Amino acid sequence: MKSSADGPIVVNVLTGFLGAGKTTLLNGLLQEPDLSDVAVIINEFGSVGIDHLLVETIDDDTVLLQSGCICCTIRGDLKQAILSLFEKRQAGQIAPFRRLVIETTGLADPAPIVATLTADLMLKYHFTMGNIIAVVDVPNGRHNLETYAESARQVAVADRIVITKGDLAEAEAMRDLRALLSATNPTARIEICSPGQSVSGLVLTEDIHDIGARSGDIRRWISAERYHDHAHGPLPDVNLHGAIRSITVRAAHPLSWPRFSMWLSMLVNRHGDRLLRIKGVLDIEGHPTPVVIHGVQHLIHKPVHLAEWHKGLSGSVIVFITDGEIGDLDRSFAAFMKQEPQPGATADPVVAALAN
Repeated sequence: MKSSADGPIVVNVLTGFLGAGKTTLLNGLLQEPDLSDVAVIINEFGSVGIDHLLVETIDDDTVLLQSGCICCTIRGDLKQAILSLFEKRQAGQIAPFRRLVIETTGLADPAPIVATLTADLMLKYHFTMGNIIAVVDVPNGRHNLETYAESARQVAVADRIVITKGDLAEAEAMRDLRALLSATNPTARIEICSPGQSVSGLVLTEDIHDIGARSGDIRRWISAERYHDHAHGPLPDVNLHGAIRSITVRAAHPLSWPRFSMWLSMLVNRHGDRLLRIKGVLDIEGHPTPVVIHGVQHLIHKPVHLAEWHKGLSGSVIVFITDGEIGDLDRSFAAFMKQEPQPGATADPVVAALAN
């Protein structure tokens, strides 16, 4: 899928833990004919196995690949690397690429990259965020998620999760990993990458801000199955995986936008570093159709108004993926919205802080 020649350049972030298969996936993407107008920024050029695709060195930091893609390294500041590519594009020194893929190191947290792209005035005028893609391999995925905070955070902030190396594991391991990924990030779409498969249309999408175009995704992450302890009754609406957890807040009645926005603003101000991902569909007073919100850490994107309610959806549902505890969200939400908290909610000092 290509972006408009006259519109902003779409940026996709490709992340994943060490050895997950990011470079293999990137190699496959760069050889697809419809991705010849792509620029690539990687952290450590020498470690990326795309040497067989190189044909011409433009300067010390930039090379032209056989596919027509432009590839360069990050030698210092990400903003400067992006602006340098854009200036070369404007000056006609390189082809007018219409998409930028940033491959992170295996230990990187993608959130600062998103913040750079969406908060910097110079960058956001020329670039717009596409998807964050997290690559997870079957043989090591569960171990990495449960052992390394970096791996869990990469999965938690992703819009798309690509499972690799499925041919190296049993079907049961694949099912187990998918269940773990869904529990860690119920809002992300999961794709399985098989050898030789074209995946560009699945992962390099550019409609992250046009959530209305992805109604299927909305239905999927809102209706994600909750985990229950059948021996001891239902668990709270929280999925725990180490420090990373997903928490769902629901409301059956229309919400006051001023009250909700104040609650969310105070929550982000207090816990933004731990709010890895926020996605929600809201029933707002005075609006006949739903409003979709999403954000990463301190960044909350502009709300999107959908054209209609999709079949089977009603009320407000907000999914928070957090790094550690951030207090009793049900009670603080209820305090601001003037509604009864969910059964079992208990007093929490965060409630008082948010309600004052």
